[in-house]
Amino acid sequence: MEDLILREIVVLFILSIIVVLVCLRFRLPSIVGFLLTGVLCGPSALGLIPTPEAVDTMADVGVAFLMFSIGMELSGKELVRLKKPLFLGGSMQVLLTMAFVFVLTFWWCGPRLGIVYGCMVTLSSTAIVLSLLQQKALVESPQGQVCLAVLIFQDLAIVPMVLIFPLLSGGLELDTNSMLLAAGKGVLVIGGILLFGKYLLHRLMFSVVSTRSRELMLMTTLGLCLAVALITSWLGLSLALGAFLAGLMMAESEYSLNTLESIMPFKEVFSSIFFISVGMLLDVRFFLTHLPVIALCAAAIIAAKILMVAPAVRILRYSMRTAILAAFSLAQVGEFSFVLAKSALGLELISNDSYQIFLAASILTMVLTPLLIGVAPRAAGTVLKRSDVQNAEAAADDGMEQHEENSGIIRDGRQLRDHLIIIGFGIGGKIMAHGAKRCGIPYIISEMNPDTVERYRSTEPIRHGDASFPLVLEHLGAATARALAILTSDPAGSRAIIANARAMNPSLHIIVRTRFLGNLDSYKEVGANEVIPEEFETSLEVFARVLNHYLVPRQTIDQYVSAIRRENYGMQRQLGMGGSIMESLPDLQLVAYAVEEDSPLAGKTIGQAALRKEHGVTAAGVRRGDAINNNPDAQTTLLAGDIVYLLSTQEALTKAAWLFHTAGEGRAD
Repeated sequence: MEDLILREIVVLFILSIIVVLVCLRFRLPSIVGFLLTGVLCGPSALGLIPTPEAVDTMADVGVAFLMFSIGMELSGKELVRLKKPLFLGGSMQVLLTMAFVFVLTFWWCGPRLGIVYGCMVTLSSTAIVLSLLQQKALVESPQGQVCLAVLIFQDLAIVPMVLIFPLLSGGLELDTNSMLLAAGKGVLVIGGILLFGKYLLHRLMFSVVSTRSRELMLMTTLGLCLAVALITSWLGLSLALGAFLAGLMMAESEYSLNTLESIMPFKEVFSSIFFISVGMLLDVRFFLTHLPVIALCAAAIIAAKILMVAPAVRILRYSMRTAILAAFSLAQVGEFSFVLAKSALGLELISNDSYQIFLAASILTMVLTPLLIGVAPRAAGTVLKRSDVQNAEAAADDGMEQHEENSGIIRDGRQLRDHLIIIGFGIGGKIMAHGAKRCGIPYIISEMNPDTVERYRSTEPIRHGDASFPLVLEHLGAATARALAILTSDPAGSRAIIANARAMNPSLHIIVRTRFLGNLDSYKEVGANEVIPEEFETSLEVFARVLNHYLVPRQTIDQYVSAIRRENYGMQRQLGMGGSIMESLPDLQLVAYAVEEDSPLAGKTIGQAALRKEHGVTAAGVRRGDAINNNPDAQTTLLAGDIVYLLSTQEALTKAAWLFHTAGEGRAD
């Protein structure tokens, strides 16, 4: 039996490696690869796993680790930072989607199943969405922040959803005794975890961390996670709920980062097995024979989520573009929906055919997620071309402007001339606004995050609006502006801003920031004057500082950097430097030494010490207390406690070190 289980694990690992490599080649998320691996090795396809019970057990452990990591990542600071989009936007998304699905399914399968399907459909895939947004560098964009907040709220909503299914199945009776018993179990579990976290967890973790043993830290983390999960299971609750509570408990510990680092490899492995086990549950024959129904269900799920996510984002006063991009990003079914579906099947809430249809449709929505995120900017552009949408956006923007004018603050860029327009008020926007203010340059800011606008409205000329709209650019005074700086993380939105601004003002100087060098040509094509790729400029600055550390002449560094920029960020033309840099440089280093009491240098001038003549080192600077002498001469006296900065080779510096020590100590032989 042990050999059989080991063979199954080996088959899963080898097949998943092959399938995931193929998926990544086509830019599909790893989760899709694991789902397809499960489909291939399942009993309805190749039948490589004759006894899936062992895989199911590992999948349960994977769900526990998944919920444990979710609990740990939901820190109090993160919840506070995203409180409005999280609680308002997230709750509206969950409630609207559940209500929409409930209405659609009410006449077909009744109110009970309407709630079940609503819970399963409303969740989105945290792993897939965040992975794709990270690949496209969109996590910090407005739609990325909204998606993050909604996904966190969905993770919180999982807990009551897990508890409500047994109630819907009749497994929990609503009599007084059962309600008191269930409440008592909940109070017992939560109270016990809180008491343990407050009085015992810190002492336990301190003892573990003090040993500096990674093995012990790993065993403690795994033990706490699985122990709390097992306790909740014994009390009639779920393993996943216990693991989530354990994660919340550990998140408040000062050692949470070490704990999360220890659990992550196991979470990834067992979560991967969980997705494989979900794929194994798919009946390939059923999928092929019911393909039209499954495709229709998948399309209905995607359409329903897009239609319900968009208004939830609009409630937060984000632009229509942000709402559409976020809606397409969250249009798939989440990984935890599979857990809910499996629970519903086990509680006989849904039939096996309904389970198979939902499972297949959910996997299909996951596979289509990269395509949906890719076409979202084009879909947003199509919608935003409609005159009624533009009028609605402009009306909202005018309402904000009127509110600001009533507050006595002039914000209309049409009143300015030769001013600077700043698109985006993140770190880069704040730095640019500060510099413009110091230099006396008139400027106006456009920002799509309403919370940011609210925060800085009284101190900055900031406007809320989507600058990809010509009407918004008109309000910003693009026709009379001298320069436009785009500092956002949305490539499609940036291209629309550039094209509309260039059409409005052909003489406008447009500078745009981009995360990747590959976007340079597309921005230039639509009218940008200058494009600053972050990854390239950062690498160039790091390289320049490395050359500076190796004492390459500053003129040579500047010449090299300028040559690269003249090549439009290419390195096609080599710059001659008269031989290898390393060959032309001596092994020069700058080291600081403290002059000790009774050392050979104490009380002597630099000339008397003959540092350069006899010892081959140069005093480049002397620090005495808070005063620094950057150009010491031969008459500079060295006193005990002075810090002397010496420039020379490592060998000469080592030999001269004894001069700074108390007489008789540290002399080099």
